[in-house]
Amino acid sequence: MRQRRSFSLMVIFLWILCAVPLAAEMVVQACFSPAGKCSSLIIREIQQAKKELLVAVYAFTSDELAAAVVQAKKRGLAVQVVIDRDFDAGNERSKGKFLEAQRVPVRRIGAGKSTPADREAGLMHQKFAVLDRNILLTGSYNWTHSADRLNDENLLLFRDAGPLAEEYRRVFSLLWERKN
Repeated sequence: MRQRRSFSLMVIFLWILCAVPLAAEMVVQACFSPAGKCSSLIIREIQQAKKELLVAVYAFTSDELAAAVVQAKKRGLAVQVVIDRDFDAGNERSKGKFLEAQRVPVRRIGAGKSTPADREAGLMHQKFAVLDRNILLTGSYNWTHSADRLNDENLLLFRDAGPLAEEYRRVFSLLWERKN
């Protein structure tokens, strides 16, 4: 009887051990442009996203990345984009207006030149995206043709980045709510 009970407890223990999900380890992948074509990595991650895409980039001129963001919105993802006000206003290739025309919420913040207070605000120089609260893309890489094909840039992908991704989500919320 005692042996049976020990065996039963062992089976229950092993079943619980197998049933409890283990915390995933964060995986980091690096991409370097121009050779790496980091836009392909970003597009793949956007296409695999299921719920949310938050993008904060100083410069956004890439047709391919803008199309991927629009498709994510059409698939039902909650999508928000923050870009620098001056870059968007001063660059006819900036995708701010295009994204808005496709019903993607866009905020422009940073050092506008309209008032002295704006001029002291500084640039919105962030370069990151958070996908599904668990994937983080960050580095020197702006979402531009030049970053992908001309410039020496870097992009880091953090997968299973839970707490780190949440910290970036918090910063994104602060950017989104900023008044300037």
